Amino acid sequence: MLRKVTVETGVVEGIPAADPRITAFKGIPFAAPPVGDLRWRAPQPAKPWDGVLRADHFGPIAMQEVPGENPEAFYSKEWHVDPQIPMSEDCLQLNVWTPAKTGKENLPVMVWIYGGGLQCGYPAEMEFDGERIARRGVVLVSVNYRVNVFGFMAHPDLTRDAGDEPCTNFGLLDQLAGIKWVKRNIANFGGNPENITIFGQSAGGGSTTAHVCSEMSAGSFQRAIIQSGGGFAPGFNQDYFPLERAEQTGSDFLKFLGVSSVEEARKIDAKTIYQKSVEFPVDLSVLPFPVKWDMVLDGKFLKEDPIQTILHNRRNPVDILMGNTLGEFPSVPKATTVEGFKAFAQKRFGVDADTYLKLCGYPEADLETMKKKGSFNGFENGNLIWARKNYELGCKPIYYYRFNPEMPGDNAGSFHSSELWFTFETLAKCWRPFKGKHYDLARMMCNYWTNFARTGDPNGPDADGTPMPEWKPFAKGNERAMFFGDTAHMDTEGYGELEDFIFEHDYRMW
Repeated sequence: MLRKVTVETGVVEGIPAADPRITAFKGIPFAAPPVGDLRWRAPQPAKPWDGVLRADHFGPIAMQEVPGENPEAFYSKEWHVDPQIPMSEDCLQLNVWTPAKTGKENLPVMVWIYGGGLQCGYPAEMEFDGERIARRGVVLVSVNYRVNVFGFMAHPDLTRDAGDEPCTNFGLLDQLAGIKWVKRNIANFGGNPENITIFGQSAGGGSTTAHVCSEMSAGSFQRAIIQSGGGFAPGFNQDYFPLERAEQTGSDFLKFLGVSSVEEARKIDAKTIYQKSVEFPVDLSVLPFPVKWDMVLDGKFLKEDPIQTILHNRRNPVDILMGNTLGEFPSVPKATTVEGFKAFAQKRFGVDADTYLKLCGYPEADLETMKKKGSFNGFENGNLIWARKNYELGCKPIYYYRFNPEMPGDNAGSFHSSELWFTFETLAKCWRPFKGKHYDLARMMCNYWTNFARTGDPNGPDADGTPMPEWKPFAKGNERAMFFGDTAHMDTEGYGELEDFIFEHDYRMW
């Protein structure tokens, strides 16, 4: 097995995974530690090391809230289970799982970008174990990156000092530095640098969308899988912070810190910076997506919001597979009276308000029934709009999925991120009492994902050689999804009368 590999900065030695046919290399530096004068700067090249780097453990997670510190939090039970996990500003490392034996196999490569709202998350989360993907003849890489104030602060000092280089979006630049490291080095791990698929979920899906739409990322990968990335959902891939507003937030934060320059702020220890960023008062109600630190339209990495890039067919011409869970982020009408509900309908749907009200049961139904009937999945709607726009622009059709299996253990349903256990086929690590049908579904989903990474087409045989259900791309005359429920099958029943109405209404707005 391939246990030692030479990369551009030295020799790394990996360890056998649980399956000894797979080698895991953990904690490989892909950029210099972003500390001291390198805090709030684009990632710089990693320094070479002498001897052999023992790549047998994950690097520290980026500065963020302590995982599992609140045991009652939903994701603390799901996978943020270790409050003792090492955390440091020195976090720019990546991890590789490879089935290669010689380094000459030329295998497809998948690069994982984790989610967490750009505020938290880390590649060491237990659901992200890359072994099962690697067993399918794919080299899996997961990249760490800076989040929250460390990854997305802007400030006039930073803009001035950056010159022609990007002045913010450091987390996105970290991701890109990792992807480019993969392109330069992955052949020695048995991977094909000309067959790279980037994929991510939630903020990782939004980040993947940003790379699909950034000129700086052009040519770095051939395919993209966007899980719960939001598509055209309002406030997720549009209305990013303009640079001027982000600079003002950064200026206000430094005043809150009690310093007058970025240079002074770089001398403050990372824990204090993070804690102060949490305490820093910002009116989140006026923001399109309620976080203090988010992607910035910096004129370099992001010249415009990704939706405009997609609408004008300026995105990178890569293959795309995307989808969402059915239970995530339901858009529930905010109304406390029937009159308030009618006012919401008028504001949201204009001349189509009466149709919406009728679909919600007005005037016979009570308020709670109407709110329940009138709720919809904004992420799904946003994805559907992108998928239709995509083929109308003449782009290669998108493979679209919907995820909604029975999730045992509680009544959370197909919650946001629930598909991650299935994507990586890591159900055995979960506390939930999964059974046969779940393992069958996870096996197929992991097959589809890795098939797509291999050729751009998710279809192929199952483990026993029988064909899996055919996944047809979203195209004119076939605006359908692959439905991952208790089984995998094309969704011939459609999206529901209300969903169809909202989709068509919102689609006309674009």
